[in-house]
Amino acid sequence: MADILVQNAQNILTMDDQRRELSGADIRISGGVITEIGVALDPAGAEVIHAARLVVTPGLVNTHHHLYQTLTRAVPGGQDALLFGWLQTLYPIWARFGPEEMFVSAQIGLAELALSGCTLSSDHLYLFPNGARLDDTIAAAGEVGLRFQPTRGAMSIGESAGGLPPDALVEAEAAILDDMIRVIDAFHDPCEGAMLRVGVAPCSPFSVSRDLMRDAAILARDKGVMMHTHLAENDEDIAYSEAKFGCRPGQYAEDLGWTGPDVWHAHCVKLDGQEIDLFAKSRTGVAHCPCSNCRLGSGIAPLRAMRDAGVPVGLGVDGSASNDAGNLVLEARQAMLLQRVAKGADAMSAREALEIATRGGAEVLGRPDCGQIAVGKRADLALWDVSGLQSAGSWDPAALLLAGPTRVHHLIVEGRQVVRDGQIVTLDLPAVIAQQNRLAARLSEGV
Repeated sequence: MADILVQNAQNILTMDDQRRELSGADIRISGGVITEIGVALDPAGAEVIHAARLVVTPGLVNTHHHLYQTLTRAVPGGQDALLFGWLQTLYPIWARFGPEEMFVSAQIGLAELALSGCTLSSDHLYLFPNGARLDDTIAAAGEVGLRFQPTRGAMSIGESAGGLPPDALVEAEAAILDDMIRVIDAFHDPCEGAMLRVGVAPCSPFSVSRDLMRDAAILARDKGVMMHTHLAENDEDIAYSEAKFGCRPGQYAEDLGWTGPDVWHAHCVKLDGQEIDLFAKSRTGVAHCPCSNCRLGSGIAPLRAMRDAGVPVGLGVDGSASNDAGNLVLEARQAMLLQRVAKGADAMSAREALEIATRGGAEVLGRPDCGQIAVGKRADLALWDVSGLQSAGSWDPAALLLAGPTRVHHLIVEGRQVVRDGQIVTLDLPAVIAQQNRLAARLSEGV
Protein backbone atom coordinates (compact mmCIF):
# COMPACT_ATOMS: atom_id res chain seq x y z
CA MET A 1 0.00 0.00 0.00
CA ALA A 2 1.50 3.32 -1.12
CA ASP A 3 1.88 6.23 1.29
CA ILE A 4 -0.57 9.10 0.88
CA LEU A 5 0.17 12.77 1.53
CA VAL A 6 -2.83 15.05 1.99
CA GLN A 7 -1.18 18.31 1.07
CA ASN A 8 -1.95 21.94 2.02
CA ALA A 9 -5.47 21.36 3.37
CA GLN A 10 -7.64 24.45 3.64
CA ASN A 11 -8.71 23.32 7.10
CA ILE A 12 -8.12 20.22 9.20
CA LEU A 13 -10.57 19.65 12.06
CA THR A 14 -8.53 17.17 14.04
CA MET A 15 -10.87 16.31 16.93
CA ASP A 16 -7.66 15.45 18.81
CA ASP A 17 -7.28 15.93 22.55
CA GLN A 18 -6.66 19.67 22.06
CA ARG A 19 -9.38 19.96 19.36
CA ARG A 20 -6.84 21.67 17.10
CA GLU A 21 -7.89 23.24 13.80
CA LEU A 22 -5.08 23.58 11.28
CA SER A 23 -4.82 25.57 8.04
CA GLY A 24 -2.41 24.86 5.21
CA ALA A 25 -1.12 21.69 6.87
CA ASP A 26 -0.32 18.23 5.49
CA ILE A 27 -1.15 14.73 6.70
CA ARG A 28 1.09 11.75 5.90
CA ILE A 29 -0.43 8.27 5.86
CA SER A 30 1.64 5.10 5.89
CA GLY A 31 0.56 1.52 6.51
CA GLY A 32 -3.00 2.54 7.36
CA VAL A 33 -1.85 4.94 10.11
CA ILE A 34 -1.42 8.72 10.36
CA THR A 35 2.35 9.07 10.74
CA GLU A 36 2.97 12.81 10.48
CA ILE A 37 1.06 16.11 10.56
CA GLY A 38 2.81 19.35 9.66
CA VAL A 39 3.52 22.01 7.06
CA ALA A 40 5.39 21.39 3.80
CA LEU A 41 6.04 17.71 4.46
CA ASP A 42 8.29 15.89 1.97
CA PRO A 43 6.07 14.28 -0.72
CA ALA A 44 8.74 11.84 -1.91
CA GLY A 45 7.34 8.35 -2.44
CA ALA A 46 3.74 9.31 -1.64
CA GLU A 47 0.56 9.69 -3.66
CA VAL A 48 -0.30 13.37 -3.22
CA ILE A 49 -3.87 14.56 -2.68
CA HIS A 50 -4.00 18.30 -3.27
CA ALA A 51 -6.30 19.68 -0.60
CA ALA A 52 -6.16 23.48 -0.94
CA ARG A 53 -9.93 23.65 -1.40
CA LEU A 54 -10.77 20.80 0.96
CA VAL A 55 -11.76 20.60 4.61
CA VAL A 56 -10.45 17.42 6.23
CA THR A 57 -12.27 15.76 9.13
CA PRO A 58 -11.94 12.40 10.79
CA GLY A 59 -14.11 9.83 9.08
CA LEU A 60 -17.62 9.89 10.49
CA VAL A 61 -18.74 6.99 12.69
CA ASN A 62 -22.20 5.42 12.45
CA THR A 63 -23.22 3.74 15.72
CA HIS A 64 -26.62 2.29 14.77
CA HIS A 65 -28.03 0.85 11.56
CA HIS A 66 -30.13 -1.96 10.15
CA LEU A 67 -28.54 -2.24 6.73
CA TYR A 68 -31.04 -4.80 5.43
CA GLN A 69 -33.77 -2.16 5.62
CA THR A 70 -32.44 -0.30 2.57
CA LEU A 71 -34.67 -2.71 0.62
CA THR A 72 -37.83 -1.44 2.32
CA ARG A 73 -37.61 2.34 2.14
CA ALA A 74 -40.85 4.32 1.95
CA VAL A 75 -43.15 1.27 2.13
CA PRO A 76 -46.61 2.87 1.87
CA GLY A 77 -48.15 1.00 4.82
CA GLY A 78 -45.39 2.15 7.15
CA GLN A 79 -44.90 5.73 6.02
CA ASP A 80 -47.08 7.31 8.71
CA ALA A 81 -47.04 4.67 11.44
CA LEU A 82 -45.66 4.83 14.96
CA LEU A 83 -42.89 2.41 15.95
CA PHE A 84 -44.93 -0.69 16.85
CA GLY A 85 -47.32 -0.32 13.90
CA TRP A 86 -44.40 0.37 11.57
CA LEU A 87 -42.70 -2.85 12.69
CA GLN A 88 -45.87 -4.90 12.27
CA THR A 89 -46.22 -3.59 8.70
CA LEU A 90 -42.67 -4.52 7.75
CA TYR A 91 -42.12 -7.82 9.58
CA PRO A 92 -43.98 -9.89 6.92
CA ILE A 93 -41.89 -8.32 4.15
CA TRP A 94 -38.61 -8.91 5.97
CA ALA A 95 -39.64 -12.55 6.49
CA ARG A 96 -39.20 -13.02 2.71
CA PHE A 97 -35.53 -11.96 2.74
CA GLY A 98 -32.66 -14.35 2.19
CA PRO A 99 -28.87 -14.18 1.80
CA GLU A 100 -28.95 -12.20 -1.46
CA GLU A 101 -31.22 -9.54 0.00
CA MET A 102 -29.00 -9.18 3.05
CA PHE A 103 -25.83 -8.90 0.96
CA VAL A 104 -27.08 -6.40 -1.61
CA SER A 105 -28.94 -4.20 0.88
CA ALA A 106 -25.78 -4.00 2.99
CA GLN A 107 -23.73 -2.97 -0.04
CA ILE A 108 -26.22 -0.19 -0.78
CA GLY A 109 -26.40 1.00 2.82
CA LEU A 110 -22.63 1.05 3.28
CA ALA A 111 -22.06 2.82 -0.04
CA GLU A 112 -24.56 5.49 0.96
CA LEU A 113 -22.76 5.94 4.27
CA ALA A 114 -19.38 6.15 2.54
CA LEU A 115 -20.57 8.93 0.25
CA SER A 116 -21.68 10.87 3.34
CA GLY A 117 -18.21 10.69 4.92
CA CYS A 118 -18.57 7.55 7.07
CA THR A 119 -15.52 5.33 7.53
CA LEU A 120 -16.72 3.10 10.42
CA SER A 121 -20.22 1.69 10.81
CA SER A 122 -21.92 -0.66 13.17
CA ASP A 123 -24.90 -2.75 12.08
CA HIS A 124 -27.66 -4.43 14.07
CA LEU A 125 -28.99 -7.49 12.23
CA TYR A 126 -31.59 -9.27 14.33
CA LEU A 127 -33.54 -11.46 11.88
CA PHE A 128 -32.22 -14.32 9.78
CA PRO A 129 -34.91 -15.69 7.48
CA ASN A 130 -34.42 -18.26 4.73
CA GLY A 131 -30.79 -19.03 5.43
CA ALA A 132 -29.58 -15.44 5.88
CA ARG A 133 -26.59 -15.05 8.22
CA LEU A 134 -24.47 -12.25 9.62
CA ASP A 135 -21.80 -13.49 7.23
CA ASP A 136 -23.78 -11.92 4.34
CA THR A 137 -23.40 -8.36 5.61
CA ILE A 138 -19.77 -8.97 6.62
CA ALA A 139 -19.01 -10.01 3.03
CA ALA A 140 -20.69 -6.84 1.74
CA ALA A 141 -18.62 -4.62 4.04
CA GLY A 142 -15.45 -6.31 2.84
CA GLU A 143 -16.29 -5.35 -0.74
CA VAL A 144 -17.21 -1.73 0.05
CA GLY A 145 -14.11 -1.26 2.21
CA LEU A 146 -15.56 0.40 5.31
CA ARG A 147 -14.45 -0.46 8.82
CA PHE A 148 -17.29 -2.60 10.15
CA GLN A 149 -18.74 -3.48 13.56
CA PRO A 150 -21.71 -5.79 12.94
CA THR A 151 -23.70 -7.22 15.82
CA ARG A 152 -25.40 -10.60 15.93
CA GLY A 153 -28.90 -9.60 16.95
CA ALA A 154 -31.85 -11.81 17.82
CA MET A 155 -35.57 -12.03 18.49
CA SER A 156 -36.85 -14.90 20.61
CA ILE A 157 -40.37 -13.95 21.75
CA GLY A 158 -42.99 -14.07 19.00
CA GLU A 159 -46.61 -13.00 18.95
CA SER A 160 -47.87 -16.28 20.41
CA ALA A 161 -45.74 -15.67 23.52
CA GLY A 162 -46.73 -12.01 23.93
CA GLY A 163 -43.94 -10.47 21.84
CA LEU A 164 -44.24 -8.14 18.88
CA PRO A 165 -42.59 -10.05 15.97
CA PRO A 166 -44.34 -12.89 14.12
CA ASP A 167 -43.36 -16.35 15.29
CA ALA A 168 -41.71 -17.10 11.91
CA LEU A 169 -38.99 -14.51 12.62
CA VAL A 170 -37.96 -15.63 16.11
CA GLU A 171 -35.29 -18.18 17.01
CA ALA A 172 -34.69 -20.60 19.85
CA GLU A 173 -32.47 -18.99 22.47
CA ALA A 174 -29.94 -21.82 22.59
CA ALA A 175 -29.47 -21.54 18.81
CA ILE A 176 -29.05 -17.77 19.12
CA LEU A 177 -26.29 -18.10 21.69
CA ASP A 178 -24.56 -20.82 19.65
CA ASP A 179 -24.52 -18.61 16.56
CA MET A 180 -23.24 -15.63 18.56
CA ILE A 181 -20.27 -17.77 19.56
CA ARG A 182 -19.79 -18.94 15.96
CA VAL A 183 -19.63 -15.44 14.44
CA ILE A 184 -17.39 -14.07 17.19
CA ASP A 185 -14.95 -16.95 16.81
CA ALA A 186 -15.01 -16.69 13.02
CA PHE A 187 -14.80 -12.94 12.50
CA HIS A 188 -14.04 -10.81 15.57
CA ASP A 189 -10.66 -9.06 15.53
CA PRO A 190 -9.78 -7.45 18.89
CA CYS A 191 -6.53 -5.91 17.63
CA GLU A 192 -5.90 -2.19 17.28
CA GLY A 193 -6.70 -1.11 13.74
CA ALA A 194 -9.16 -3.97 13.20
CA MET A 195 -11.35 -3.66 10.12
CA LEU A 196 -13.93 -6.02 11.61
CA ARG A 197 -15.26 -6.47 15.11
CA VAL A 198 -18.39 -8.36 16.12
CA GLY A 199 -20.80 -7.68 18.98
CA VAL A 200 -23.95 -9.26 20.42
CA ALA A 201 -27.30 -7.50 20.21
CA PRO A 202 -30.61 -9.00 21.36
CA CYS A 203 -33.11 -6.80 19.58
CA SER A 204 -35.21 -5.12 22.27
CA PRO A 205 -37.06 -5.65 25.55
CA PHE A 206 -40.26 -6.43 23.60
CA SER A 207 -38.76 -9.18 21.43
CA VAL A 208 -36.40 -11.20 23.68
CA SER A 209 -36.57 -12.70 27.16
CA ARG A 210 -34.78 -11.43 30.24
CA ASP A 211 -32.87 -14.72 30.28
CA LEU A 212 -31.50 -14.11 26.79
CA MET A 213 -30.46 -10.55 27.71
CA ARG A 214 -28.64 -11.85 30.78
CA ASP A 215 -27.03 -14.80 28.98
CA ALA A 216 -25.94 -12.63 26.05
CA ALA A 217 -24.22 -10.23 28.45
CA ILE A 218 -22.37 -13.09 30.14
CA LEU A 219 -21.33 -14.48 26.74
CA ALA A 220 -20.17 -11.07 25.47
CA ARG A 221 -18.01 -10.41 28.51
CA ASP A 222 -16.55 -13.89 28.37
CA LYS A 223 -15.60 -13.28 24.71
CA GLY A 224 -14.52 -9.66 25.23
CA VAL A 225 -16.97 -8.15 22.74
CA MET A 226 -19.39 -5.25 22.97
CA MET A 227 -23.16 -5.35 23.56
CA HIS A 228 -25.92 -3.40 21.83
CA THR A 229 -29.72 -3.15 21.90
CA HIS A 230 -32.63 -0.71 21.56
CA LEU A 231 -33.79 1.11 24.67
CA ALA A 232 -36.34 3.76 25.67
CA GLU A 233 -37.16 4.68 22.08
CA ASN A 234 -40.65 6.09 22.61
CA ASP A 235 -43.59 6.25 25.00
CA GLU A 236 -44.84 2.81 23.91
CA ASP A 237 -41.45 1.39 24.83
CA ILE A 238 -41.61 2.90 28.32
CA ALA A 239 -45.19 1.68 28.87
CA TYR A 240 -44.24 -1.85 27.76
CA SER A 241 -41.28 -1.94 30.17
CA GLU A 242 -43.32 -0.72 33.11
CA ALA A 243 -46.20 -3.13 32.40
CA LYS A 244 -44.06 -6.20 31.66
CA PHE A 245 -41.09 -5.71 33.98
CA GLY A 246 -42.37 -3.32 36.62
CA CYS A 247 -39.56 -0.84 36.03
CA ARG A 248 -38.26 1.76 33.62
CA PRO A 249 -35.82 0.75 30.85
CA GLY A 250 -32.74 2.02 32.68
CA GLN A 251 -33.44 -0.21 35.67
CA TYR A 252 -34.19 -3.12 33.34
CA ALA A 253 -30.80 -2.65 31.66
CA GLU A 254 -28.90 -2.36 34.93
CA ASP A 255 -30.58 -5.42 36.48
CA LEU A 256 -29.57 -7.59 33.50
CA GLY A 257 -25.96 -6.43 33.26
CA TRP A 258 -26.55 -4.11 30.34
CA THR A 259 -24.68 -1.05 31.57
CA GLY A 260 -20.96 -0.28 31.34
CA PRO A 261 -18.36 0.94 28.84
CA ASP A 262 -18.82 -2.23 26.76
CA VAL A 263 -22.52 -1.46 26.18
CA TRP A 264 -24.28 1.00 23.92
CA HIS A 265 -28.02 1.51 23.52
CA ALA A 266 -29.84 2.88 20.50
CA HIS A 267 -32.21 5.86 20.79
CA CYS A 268 -32.72 6.52 24.53
CA VAL A 269 -35.21 9.24 23.59
CA LYS A 270 -37.15 8.84 26.83
CA LEU A 271 -34.35 8.50 29.39
CA ASP A 272 -35.13 10.40 32.59
CA GLY A 273 -32.63 12.19 34.81
CA GLN A 274 -31.90 9.14 36.94
CA GLU A 275 -31.21 7.00 33.89
CA ILE A 276 -28.93 9.65 32.40
CA ASP A 277 -26.96 9.71 35.67
CA LEU A 278 -26.75 5.89 35.61
CA PHE A 279 -25.39 5.89 32.08
CA ALA A 280 -22.89 8.64 32.87
CA LYS A 281 -21.55 6.90 35.99
CA SER A 282 -21.31 3.53 34.24
CA ARG A 283 -19.98 4.99 30.95
CA THR A 284 -22.81 3.32 29.04
CA GLY A 285 -22.95 4.58 25.46
CA VAL A 286 -25.89 5.91 23.45
CA ALA A 287 -26.48 5.88 19.69
CA HIS A 288 -28.52 9.01 18.98
CA CYS A 289 -30.69 8.66 15.84
CA PRO A 290 -32.40 12.03 15.32
CA CYS A 291 -33.84 11.50 11.82
CA SER A 292 -35.42 8.16 12.73
CA ASN A 293 -36.79 9.65 15.94
CA CYS A 294 -38.41 12.41 13.87
CA ARG A 295 -39.65 10.01 11.18
CA LEU A 296 -41.40 7.77 13.72
CA GLY A 297 -42.56 10.64 15.94
CA SER A 298 -40.64 9.22 18.90
CA GLY A 299 -39.49 12.58 20.27
CA ILE A 300 -36.28 14.54 20.78
CA ALA A 301 -33.63 12.69 22.76
CA PRO A 302 -32.10 14.59 25.71
CA LEU A 303 -28.77 14.88 23.92
CA ARG A 304 -27.72 18.10 25.63
CA ALA A 305 -28.45 16.65 29.06
CA MET A 306 -26.61 13.41 28.22
CA ARG A 307 -23.55 15.27 26.96
CA ASP A 308 -23.49 17.57 29.97
CA ALA A 309 -23.71 14.60 32.33
CA GLY A 310 -20.83 12.81 30.59
CA VAL A 311 -22.73 10.04 28.79
CA PRO A 312 -20.75 8.80 25.75
CA VAL A 313 -22.90 9.63 22.70
CA GLY A 314 -22.48 8.89 19.01
CA LEU A 315 -24.79 9.22 16.02
CA GLY A 316 -26.70 6.60 14.06
CA VAL A 317 -28.69 6.82 10.87
CA ASP A 318 -30.82 3.85 12.05
CA GLY A 319 -32.47 1.54 9.56
CA SER A 320 -33.15 3.00 6.15
CA ALA A 321 -36.82 2.05 6.48
CA SER A 322 -37.24 4.43 9.42
CA ASN A 323 -35.17 7.35 8.16
CA ASP A 324 -35.52 6.71 5.07
CA ALA A 325 -31.96 7.73 4.21
CA GLY A 326 -28.45 6.92 5.36
CA ASN A 327 -26.57 10.21 5.10
CA LEU A 328 -24.49 10.57 8.26
CA VAL A 329 -23.38 14.17 7.78
CA LEU A 330 -27.05 15.17 7.46
CA GLU A 331 -27.74 13.16 10.61
CA ALA A 332 -25.17 15.31 12.43
CA ARG A 333 -26.85 18.47 11.17
CA GLN A 334 -30.23 17.15 12.30
CA ALA A 335 -28.86 16.40 15.76
CA MET A 336 -27.61 19.96 16.04
CA LEU A 337 -30.89 21.49 14.84
CA LEU A 338 -33.10 19.42 17.12
CA GLN A 339 -31.15 20.42 20.21
CA ARG A 340 -31.58 24.04 19.16
CA VAL A 341 -35.32 23.50 18.76
CA ALA A 342 -35.48 21.96 22.23
CA LYS A 343 -32.98 24.12 24.11
CA GLY A 344 -32.25 27.27 22.12
CA ALA A 345 -29.91 28.39 19.34
CA ASP A 346 -26.83 28.15 21.56
CA ALA A 347 -27.58 24.58 22.71
CA MET A 348 -25.26 22.89 20.22
CA SER A 349 -22.63 24.22 17.82
CA ALA A 350 -21.77 22.81 14.42
CA ARG A 351 -18.38 21.75 15.73
CA GLU A 352 -19.81 19.91 18.73
CA ALA A 353 -22.25 18.02 16.53
CA LEU A 354 -19.37 17.05 14.23
CA GLU A 355 -17.39 15.89 17.25
CA ILE A 356 -20.28 13.63 18.26
CA ALA A 357 -20.32 12.24 14.70
CA THR A 358 -16.59 11.42 14.76
CA ARG A 359 -14.74 11.13 18.04
CA GLY A 360 -17.97 10.58 19.97
CA GLY A 361 -19.03 7.62 17.85
CA ALA A 362 -15.57 6.07 18.03
CA GLU A 363 -15.69 6.23 21.82
CA VAL A 364 -19.13 4.62 21.91
CA LEU A 365 -17.90 1.73 19.74
CA GLY A 366 -14.80 1.23 21.85
CA ARG A 367 -12.45 2.47 19.12
CA PRO A 368 -9.97 4.97 20.62
CA ASP A 369 -7.77 4.32 17.58
CA CYS A 370 -10.36 6.03 15.34
CA GLY A 371 -12.38 9.23 15.30
CA GLN A 372 -9.57 11.80 15.39
CA ILE A 373 -6.72 13.07 13.25
CA ALA A 374 -3.56 12.55 15.30
CA VAL A 375 -0.25 10.79 14.82
CA GLY A 376 -0.65 7.09 15.58
CA LYS A 377 -4.39 6.99 14.92
CA ARG A 378 -5.91 5.04 12.04
CA ALA A 379 -5.93 6.78 8.68
CA ASP A 380 -9.71 7.21 8.34
CA LEU A 381 -10.31 10.62 6.75
CA ALA A 382 -13.17 12.45 5.06
CA LEU A 383 -12.19 15.24 2.66
CA TRP A 384 -14.91 17.76 1.80
CA ASP A 385 -14.80 20.11 -1.19
CA VAL A 386 -15.81 23.56 0.09
CA SER A 387 -15.32 25.34 -3.25
CA GLY A 388 -18.78 24.49 -4.52
CA LEU A 389 -22.34 25.75 -4.37
CA GLN A 390 -23.22 24.59 -0.85
CA SER A 391 -20.31 26.47 0.73
CA ALA A 392 -20.43 29.54 -1.53
CA GLY A 393 -20.51 32.65 0.64
CA SER A 394 -19.59 30.83 3.85
CA TRP A 395 -17.38 32.86 6.18
CA ASP A 396 -16.36 29.69 8.03
CA PRO A 397 -15.90 26.76 5.63
CA ALA A 398 -15.05 24.52 8.60
CA ALA A 399 -18.63 24.95 9.89
CA LEU A 400 -19.65 22.15 7.54
CA LEU A 401 -22.95 21.41 9.26
CA LEU A 402 -24.19 24.96 8.75
CA ALA A 403 -23.06 25.49 5.16
CA GLY A 404 -21.17 22.72 3.48
CA PRO A 405 -21.30 19.73 1.14
CA THR A 406 -23.37 16.68 2.04
CA ARG A 407 -21.39 14.33 -0.22
CA VAL A 408 -17.74 13.64 0.51
CA HIS A 409 -15.09 14.39 -2.13
CA HIS A 410 -12.51 11.81 -1.02
CA LEU A 411 -12.84 9.10 1.63
CA ILE A 412 -9.85 7.22 3.02
CA VAL A 413 -10.25 4.13 5.21
CA GLU A 414 -7.18 2.48 6.72
CA GLY A 415 -5.07 4.37 4.19
CA ARG A 416 -7.08 3.20 1.16
CA GLN A 417 -9.35 5.37 -0.97
CA VAL A 418 -12.97 4.23 -0.98
CA VAL A 419 -14.35 7.45 -2.53
CA ARG A 420 -12.38 9.48 -5.07
CA ASP A 421 -13.71 12.69 -6.62
CA GLY A 422 -17.15 12.01 -5.17
CA GLN A 423 -17.46 8.47 -6.58
CA ILE A 424 -17.25 5.05 -4.92
CA VAL A 425 -14.23 3.26 -6.37
CA THR A 426 -14.63 -0.12 -4.65
CA LEU A 427 -17.96 -1.13 -6.23
CA ASP A 428 -19.74 -1.04 -9.57
CA LEU A 429 -22.40 1.06 -7.88
CA PRO A 430 -24.84 1.36 -10.83
CA ALA A 431 -24.92 -2.43 -11.11
CA VAL A 432 -25.55 -2.84 -7.36
CA ILE A 433 -28.34 -0.23 -7.50
CA ALA A 434 -29.98 -2.09 -10.39
CA GLN A 435 -29.79 -5.36 -8.45
CA GLN A 436 -31.28 -3.68 -5.36
CA ASN A 437 -34.17 -2.31 -7.38
CA ARG A 438 -34.89 -5.74 -8.90
CA LEU A 439 -35.00 -7.27 -5.42
CA ALA A 440 -37.25 -4.49 -4.10
CA ALA A 441 -39.66 -4.98 -7.01
CA ARG A 442 -39.80 -8.72 -6.31
CA LEU A 443 -40.48 -8.14 -2.61
CA SER A 444 -43.26 -5.65 -3.38
CA GLU A 445 -45.25 -8.14 -5.47
CA GLY A 446 -48.49 -8.94 -3.74
CA VAL A 447 -47.98 -6.49 -0.87
